[in-house]
Amino acid sequence: MNPILRNTMAVLVGVAFGSVVNMGIIMLSGSIIPPPEGGDVTTTEGLRATMHLFGPQHYIMPFLAHALGTLAGALVAALIAATHRMAFSLTIGAFFLMGGTFMVFELPAPLWFEVLDLTVAYLPMAYLGWWLAARGK
Repeated sequence: MNPILRNTMAVLVGVAFGSVVNMGIIMLSGSIIPPPEGGDVTTTEGLRATMHLFGPQHYIMPFLAHALGTLAGALVAALIAATHRMAFSLTIGAFFLMGGTFMVFELPAPLWFEVLDLTVAYLPMAYLGWWLAARGK
């Protein structure tokens, strides 16, 4: 297969797969750690209005969704890419970091969570995805 086509596919599949993992964890999170009583976490507006009721335990699943979604997407991108595997993994990390940065401005999370999420869940996980792919080859 043409390397340019394969590398393009690596990014597209990596973003799609990482997004599915991220959203799957978010969808399951309410059944693992129930949201606060009376809170509507199904919409952005409801989530924004409810976040002041969140305890630290309510941030575990969003962090795992961001970290594992990025890890999965970067790993898949590194496995598919024909060349420059680390660059494509980090591209996936940068893509998800942009989304995470957008959410920092969109939702009023505590500063400790925002710092943890933005510094650990994206680029380090993308690097780990590349490392796992490189180690397996």
